[in-house]
Amino acid sequence: MNKDTRRRRMQNALWGLFIGDALAMPVHWYYNLMNIETGFNGGIRTYEVPPHPHPESFMVGMAYRPDVENAEKLGRPYDILHEHSRFYQTTYSALGIERNERESEHGNLTPSLEDRYHYHHGLKKGENTLGAHFVRVLMRSIIRQGIYKPDAFLEDFIDHLTTSGKNRDPYTEIYIRCWFENYALGWPVHACAEQQRNRWSIGSHGGLIRPMVLGMLSMNAYQGLGLAIEHQNLTHRSELVAAALGVLVPLMDDLMNGSNVEETINEYARTVHPPQVTGEALFKIYRDRGGPGNIPEDQVWRLHMDLTEAPLDLPELNEKYEERDVIRQQFANACYPEHGLPLLLYQTSHHQADAEASLLANANAGGDNVHRGMVMGLLVGAATDELPDYLMGGLLAHDELADEIDDFVDIALSGKGI
Repeated sequence: MNKDTRRRRMQNALWGLFIGDALAMPVHWYYNLMNIETGFNGGIRTYEVPPHPHPESFMVGMAYRPDVENAEKLGRPYDILHEHSRFYQTTYSALGIERNERESEHGNLTPSLEDRYHYHHGLKKGENTLGAHFVRVLMRSIIRQGIYKPDAFLEDFIDHLTTSGKNRDPYTEIYIRCWFENYALGWPVHACAEQQRNRWSIGSHGGLIRPMVLGMLSMNAYQGLGLAIEHQNLTHRSELVAAALGVLVPLMDDLMNGSNVEETINEYARTVHPPQVTGEALFKIYRDRGGPGNIPEDQVWRLHMDLTEAPLDLPELNEKYEERDVIRQQFANACYPEHGLPLLLYQTSHHQADAEASLLANANAGGDNVHRGMVMGLLVGAATDELPDYLMGGLLAHDELADEIDDFVDIALSGKGI
């Protein structure tokens, strides 16, 4: 493949990431697909604003408990929530919203319906979430330095969250909250990431996105995967995230190099082993226990780590099931890579890697569709030479993104970014 074609594929992969995020944002964490259909007149068809209330939201009351006294002694900033702190239980602010109900889909405590704020409350149509902004933090760090420097990224990561006004998105994932709790305790910045073995949800799709982007700095998947794993461990010490990156980084590289899309996706899918517990079975266990936090750690580990002996067979899935029977029934639409990786590969295959169709299908699959959508966007963008103008132009930060994407790709193609 010539350099111009690879440049276009790399650019499209990055555009696909931001498109997949913004399309899914309004229905992020809608586990019940009927809520998407009824709330959005049959489903998501383009960019929308996040509605209020979010029928299934349990963001209110999530915990962030840094050791404030120790952080102040060390001179380390700890407030990563700022104006969004009213939604969280913290060691330095008061939660003013009562949680007196349980949402039937996931079993977690929630406020009454009028106080179920959307995870991305206040964002605008076509605006990106915090997870996508972290990609921009990474790209800007590399552009400014002319090379990837982990310490420089971590400095910018801390600054983005601890500077009031830089983050408009209320939803701060658990890996971020855990990271800054460890940071407040005085841990070295390169070692603040929490382990999946200690917090089961550290193994989540959010750990896949920046490492996949960083892997693009190498012109071969062998080295790209090494870069990706190194970067992953700065924020996600997770076996499941690392396993998924072992599939996704070389898959994206092959797609950018122009390999046959259907054959390549099927080939890499056969290296994946789906979870033994199906999506609906997992959700039932969560509901029966009143939320995943009430399940013993060793049982949670087995729920997510026990995989089938048979590999993922996409042609068989496409032949045997309708799409509506795969989403949630076979694979949970939650945040776990052992479910989300098969689901996003299936949907990409099912829609022939067409960027628009695949990313809209992902949005309407609900659950953790924002982070799955960024991963899928990287893949479908890498597989195409052209993306729909309305999807690129409809992004709120289109002009800034265009400059950052072009500058990042220039560095990647120079071979001097690592």
